[in-house]
Amino acid sequence: MALNTNILKSLLFLIYFTTTSLTLLYAQENAPVKVPLIPGPVVLKPYEPNAGGTWELINDNIGIAAMHMQLLKNNKVIIFDRADVGLSNITLPGPCRRKDARTGLPDCTAHSIVYDIETNKFRPLYVPTDTWCSSGAVHVDGTLIQTGGYGDGYNKIRLFTPCDDDKCDWVELPQLLTAWRWYATNQILPDGRIIVIGGMDVFTYEFLPKDPANAANLRYYDFPFLRETMFLRQYEDNLYPFVHLMADGNLYIFANQKSIVLDYINNKVLRTYPDIPGGPRNYPSTGSSVLLPIRLPLDPQGGFPLEVMICGGQYKGNSLKANKYDFLEGLNTCGRMVITDANPEWKMENMPMPRVMSDMINLPSGDVLVINGAQRGAAMWEGADDPNVYPLIYKPYEIDPTKRFLVANPTKIPRMYHSTAILLPDGRIMVGGSNPHEMYTWVDKYPTELRLEAFSPDYLSPQFETRRARILTIDRKQVFKYQEEIKLTLTLKTFEPDKGFEVVLISPAFATHSIQMNQKMLVLPIENTWFKYPVHHTIVAKAPATPNIAPPGYYMLFVVHAGIPSRSWWVKIGP
Repeated sequence: MALNTNILKSLLFLIYFTTTSLTLLYAQENAPVKVPLIPGPVVLKPYEPNAGGTWELINDNIGIAAMHMQLLKNNKVIIFDRADVGLSNITLPGPCRRKDARTGLPDCTAHSIVYDIETNKFRPLYVPTDTWCSSGAVHVDGTLIQTGGYGDGYNKIRLFTPCDDDKCDWVELPQLLTAWRWYATNQILPDGRIIVIGGMDVFTYEFLPKDPANAANLRYYDFPFLRETMFLRQYEDNLYPFVHLMADGNLYIFANQKSIVLDYINNKVLRTYPDIPGGPRNYPSTGSSVLLPIRLPLDPQGGFPLEVMICGGQYKGNSLKANKYDFLEGLNTCGRMVITDANPEWKMENMPMPRVMSDMINLPSGDVLVINGAQRGAAMWEGADDPNVYPLIYKPYEIDPTKRFLVANPTKIPRMYHSTAILLPDGRIMVGGSNPHEMYTWVDKYPTELRLEAFSPDYLSPQFETRRARILTIDRKQVFKYQEEIKLTLTLKTFEPDKGFEVVLISPAFATHSIQMNQKMLVLPIENTWFKYPVHHTIVAKAPATPNIAPPGYYMLFVVHAGIPSRSWWVKIGP
């Protein structure tokens, strides 16, 4: 019996679609890579550093690759990898408590540590389930709420509450996420909740904590924007979406090349922005994003400029080529856009070199640091080459755009896939990680990296020490309500009246995969200053007006004089 023509066409299309899809779905995250990296030396174009900066090796072996990092209010850093990576280089105390997710054999090693900045010591922690490519945010009380991952950890919620007696460890909650949150983004909200957005093949968002009395926090909400911005499965170019809280309480969300404003309360897209030129900027064509410093006082209803900056990434489709060891040059462009403008548009600038997999960090000086990454390839196992070892200092307020990017002194350690960087209370940047392999690998062009470094921007140079303020006291035990006065005293050896002071709040970010979740920098209004010769000063600043501008929680407070920041103090902002 002859086949109906339409049925035959359908079958042929199905065969074609299936064959094509299987080819495209070859996944770097699911299939072990057996082919070695292409041979050849690292190609680094010589750059003439003009921004100074120094590098310091602060620990030569922390036992794990620093895939995720979070600074806590007690000046300790939670660092963790993934729990299916095989044996790490640090053992767990006591009996073995888990089996390797792949081999089924006992794994007696740790996949997380807590690192003490002050003592340069660390201790191993026990992670019950796999945290691979997970996300996190710090709750109002200072507890790290950590979500998702892979395999047995894909829908898990974990807590780490900081302590000073070395007895705290990870706690996994019985409540579960509603979906597989692998490569999702977390954002703290004005009401203290945390929104968890997306994940691989997940086009929804949900809220934490899971309060049984609040039905809205127990369900998920459809978010078609993530489906619309997906390129191909496991080459989505929209994973780990960039999320920034706006001053009206809504969320700016960027994925691939598109961005919107989301009213998450009513599940509505309020506005759509122009596409950023060049190519995709999210995983695996990984760029990075930052909200430029916000200067207060501001209209609490949101009628003031907020500016987003997004740098690096890859041209569309180049992640597919990187998976086949064809490492093409990444994007060297950055886009700035005032997202509160009536008619916003991207204003493009060029970095001195191309960059994928970099981190962008607000420095207390008001500059932006671009650090880590590679010049070619994409974010995947063994998918990049030519590490970009030169940090960039970006000066957003320099009038001449050709002079905004400065090149800092380079590191000697490649920091590519699965590297991280965070701002420390003393103004240094802690840099760790880099493991472009499925498992820990010690003999390779780019072996698994267990060393921690600190990069010190030029503002930490000894020549500026007399300009550096030292905070002596902050009133009210460092807890402030919105719009409350913040009175602090400080010492300063050399006062430059024409330079003045700035009081800066910076939220500690959750860093992984080139995204700094919940990063925000606020410059507070100063209401009064008193100068007492020769060294004592009193400054009265004012706390942010609303939780839309500064979600409740812990912040690092810096005093900046003549562009030189002090060491920070922890303050808590909230109702």
